[in-house]
Amino acid sequence: MNSLTSLIAEPWDDWGLIDCGDGQKYERYGDIRVVRPEPQAMWPRALDDWDPHATFMPASDEDGRGRWVEHRAVPERWPLSRGKVRFHASLTPFRHLAFFPDMAPQWDFARERLGEGSEAMNLFGYTGVGTLQMSETGARLVHVDASKKSVDGARDNAALSGMEDRPIRWLVEDAAKFAAREVRRGRRYDGIMLDPPKFGRGPKGERWQLEEQLAPLVGDCAKLLDDKSRFMILTVYAVRMSALAIGELVRQATAHLGGTVEMGEMAVREESRGLLLPTAIFARWSRG
Repeated sequence: MNSLTSLIAEPWDDWGLIDCGDGQKYERYGDIRVVRPEPQAMWPRALDDWDPHATFMPASDEDGRGRWVEHRAVPERWPLSRGKVRFHASLTPFRHLAFFPDMAPQWDFARERLGEGSEAMNLFGYTGVGTLQMSETGARLVHVDASKKSVDGARDNAALSGMEDRPIRWLVEDAAKFAAREVRRGRRYDGIMLDPPKFGRGPKGERWQLEEQLAPLVGDCAKLLDDKSRFMILTVYAVRMSALAIGELVRQATAHLGGTVEMGEMAVREESRGLLLPTAIFARWSRG
């Protein structure tokens, strides 16, 4: 029988979930505190004295967009850090703050399996925090995202971290097309991280829809692994999928490699009570 694992992102100096409840969450990003909608926070909040710098107000079209209402001045962007990696946070129109703190356990999992001489790929790499976390091990990285703005932000984060000279290829590419080309080239990687959105567009207008294109992409990624590869990590924020479903997808794609497949939920720990707020589902293959 398949068992599910919970991956828990614990607070760190520059980020934490202070409190959550009544359909919202109250977080700290450095010195900036924000409130965002959170439908899964169905319980009452612990604290009555929420005092955010900004609150996100979602639009009615349910595409994830909305606007921030600032209760006091918030910089256009401000620096944060996790370990030696530094990066910028900002109030984006998609309700997040230019990185995903719940990914921290996945970054650590990848770091433990990389080192000098390793090569890893980060598909849908966004602003590069995960890429830089992996690069810090001495590994070579390929960072792929369809958004030039995101890749430019990732380069900025590399410079902020003093890592602009690290062996990282920064590519503005359609992730699915790039992975397919890498298969045709006979390439291989020690590790692959992919964090695909539900919907998206490539740099040339290519259409991405998770339910239709995830399976072939995972299949191509598995073809880029061999008997010396160490991991493939898949995270999904789409609520219509289950951890069991994506776990079986990864299990079948990597059956020829041996190793172990884990699947389950990702969550963040609230600081006020220690309760867990679920954020996403994941499946990952690893060896060693």
